[in-house]
Amino acid sequence: MEEISRLFDILTRYEEKWPEQKVALAAKRDGAWKTFSPKEYRTITDNISYALMNLGIQPGDRVGLISTNRPEWNMIDMAIMQIGAVTVPIYPTISEADYRHIISHSGMRIVILEGAEVMNKIKAIRSDCPALERIYTFIDRQEFPYLDQLIALGEANQQPDELQRRRDAVKPEDCSTIMYTSGTTGAPKGVMLSHSNIVNQLLNLRQTPAPWSKRAFSFLPLCHAYERMLVFLYQYLGMSVYYAQNLGTIAENIKEVNPTMMSAVPRVLEKFSDKIWSTSKNMKPIPKAIFRWAFRLAEQYRIQDSERTWWYNFRHKIADKLIYSKIRKGIGGNFDIIVSGAASIQPRLASFFSAIGMPVFEGYGATETSPVIAVSSRLPYAREAGTVGFPLPGVEVKVAENGEVLCRGHNVMMGYYKDEERTREVIDEEGWFHTGDLGRWTEHNQLVITGRLKSLFKTSFGKYVNPQMIEEKFCESPFIENMVVVGENRKFAAAIISPDFEFLKSWCQRHDVEFTTPEEIVKNDVIVKRFARVVDEYNQLFGETEKVKKFELAPESWTMKNGLITPTLKVKRHVVQVYYKDMIERLFQ
Repeated sequence: MEEISRLFDILTRYEEKWPEQKVALAAKRDGAWKTFSPKEYRTITDNISYALMNLGIQPGDRVGLISTNRPEWNMIDMAIMQIGAVTVPIYPTISEADYRHIISHSGMRIVILEGAEVMNKIKAIRSDCPALERIYTFIDRQEFPYLDQLIALGEANQQPDELQRRRDAVKPEDCSTIMYTSGTTGAPKGVMLSHSNIVNQLLNLRQTPAPWSKRAFSFLPLCHAYERMLVFLYQYLGMSVYYAQNLGTIAENIKEVNPTMMSAVPRVLEKFSDKIWSTSKNMKPIPKAIFRWAFRLAEQYRIQDSERTWWYNFRHKIADKLIYSKIRKGIGGNFDIIVSGAASIQPRLASFFSAIGMPVFEGYGATETSPVIAVSSRLPYAREAGTVGFPLPGVEVKVAENGEVLCRGHNVMMGYYKDEERTREVIDEEGWFHTGDLGRWTEHNQLVITGRLKSLFKTSFGKYVNPQMIEEKFCESPFIENMVVVGENRKFAAAIISPDFEFLKSWCQRHDVEFTTPEEIVKNDVIVKRFARVVDEYNQLFGETEKVKKFELAPESWTMKNGLITPTLKVKRHVVQVYYKDMIERLFQ
């Protein structure tokens, strides 16, 4: 067939190019993997389209989708887009206030949702959303019509000629989706992305996975631009997509699926790394020494072949035979690529996973850029720990005088929905999108992201501090899960530290310290002194102005539920500063 130009063209391509493919989408249901072939995927999608047309959904209408990852997510998404309507994906973990804002602001006519908790939140704010005509649930919850009924409505009212007319009428430059940003600052903004915006990403990334890579594993939220685009790419390449049951079953599911590709955020890879290291704790002295030698050797791995010495390669070969092969077998999978995105990954983690045969490719971008701006590839020096590779073909990138990364090209959004003023704030007259990120180029023209422009602050002595650079380094410690450095217009930099309570619990067991509750343990003198040693250790890596002079331990983990991190595990810096306002004031008394 001809090359795709709209996202739903992927379905036709899948059926025509891989007719023998047995699994397009899969999820675990009642202890077994429920799979959908490309034909079943297409049939259910078309029936949902017929139903939406029967309900009066017109081109340009907004339809909401609130759900965790599941095959039906893709079916509904494709069904909405192929009738010329616009998908508005929403996280199933946000607050009632955010649901009110997004549903009302987007003017969606129908929302399809998963879970009783989400249903109750939508019921509570429905009267504030006059455009919302219908609510569908995924299963029968005795209150609203549900997905099977929607599909049955489509089966009973098939209009193949009208559906084809609708498909043909959709232009590549038409809006395919409005994705509301996760809101690390302020109210979520509706990012309008065209079919062309995302299709160009797929066409420019199609050479990245190896041809033999045919099984993808997905656990990051599909309502995030990063994972959604990758799942489109998997389908475009004819790969089978397997969805994790939940975040707690990732390791188990990977062993069952044996994927060749998946995406992750740095925090998940860090947890993997910590778990691998912890397996050596109960080993006998000689096996433990060999294991830890191999582990540290992996952290020194240089991705470019030319930068590894024969002596390193010799030791690596031994380590692979003795240790790395066993780690791979323990994790499962036959990985061609692990894509890391949404935040910077520590170079030691990129090196470690690449060394053990799970190559890490790092991507960089934003929802507003569809989302990829730059990404690792197989070109020389296009994959290097600590960098995000080269800009995507067709995307111009420059670093402004103030250090901000700017980009323009086929990936830049159509604009913010109903917000021309904010659109003009981020896209200048020459078409450059201002990312708000700080960056620099390496000698090999790789892009390195160094922090956020708005996160920079000055001390009362007029010295600039880049808090994210400090936080990323400190978070290499297994004791620290998250951290926010503060000190604007103050005499020094200080920090609120959220401990990794799981690690802390095991540390306490090994050192005969009673772990009671998070609230009590952060006040324990032994623990406070141990964290002080961690702070002193990492302070040695920074200049006087950047050293963390004082710190406080947060008495709880930072989660989506308490609103302190986004669904992609990024810290909501400004929310944290408000949440711990009194604690921060104590730091500077």
